[in-house]
Amino acid sequence: MGVEQAPTAKGKQAAKGLKQSAAKDERKTEADTGRPLKKGGARFEERSKSSDGKSAGTKQKI
Repeated sequence: MGVEQAPTAKGKQAAKGLKQSAAKDERKTEADTGRPLKKGGARFEERSKSSDGKSAGTKQKI
């Protein structure tokens, strides 16, 4: 849920904190690896392969 879509002020604050935390973690990971993380579909494919070496398409065919 996005910050704008949260129904309460407490929810908006929680969503904002989560978004900031995720951004901070992403910057840390990029600094550790020395390269930017992939975005969008490429990131989905990268994350899918990292778990077991198979692509998402291959997993769905099985």
